[in-house]
Amino acid sequence: MPVNCGSNVALKSGNINEIYRVIAIDNEKALCIRENEQAEWNIADLVVVAKFGEPIYPYLKQIDSVYNAPDSDLWHTLIEADNYHALQLLEYLYAGKVDCIYIDPPYNTGAKDWKYNNDYVDGNDSYRHSKWLSMMHKRLRLAKKLLNPKTGVLIATIDEHEVHHIKGELWG
Repeated sequence: MPVNCGSNVALKSGNINEIYRVIAIDNEKALCIRENEQAEWNIADLVVVAKFGEPIYPYLKQIDSVYNAPDSDLWHTLIEADNYHALQLLEYLYAGKVDCIYIDPPYNTGAKDWKYNNDYVDGNDSYRHSKWLSMMHKRLRLAKKLLNPKTGVLIATIDEHEVHHIKGELWG
């Protein structure tokens, strides 16, 4: 999403929970406000974010393609996205038609050395496993709708921290 006046933004290299509102744009600079704090950053350093509960309108954008067998009607698609939004979009066209889905969710370990947020739920929250499972349940339900009921395969990477919690969702 482009950064515009009125957009909620966060610094790409900052804390995603520190959300600012853009109040003015001048050339490639955005003047932002958060509570009583004002700051100015390069637009290239900002990312538009939605606050909890605000609607998000995802879309798929083709970046590249590979043609291994131009005479074949067999094709594959690699989608790099938040898996929930990607699965929602694919359901419209491909319900019951997908052969394989690979999901690599956060492992819910709280590790900070990963490229993506692996700290989905606070480690001190006594309901952290059920909250994580609730997040996964929505994704697995959509994946099941997409998979071909006779030949479809779901692959979900997970480790020992949550495998026993997700087991019932996958095989139950």
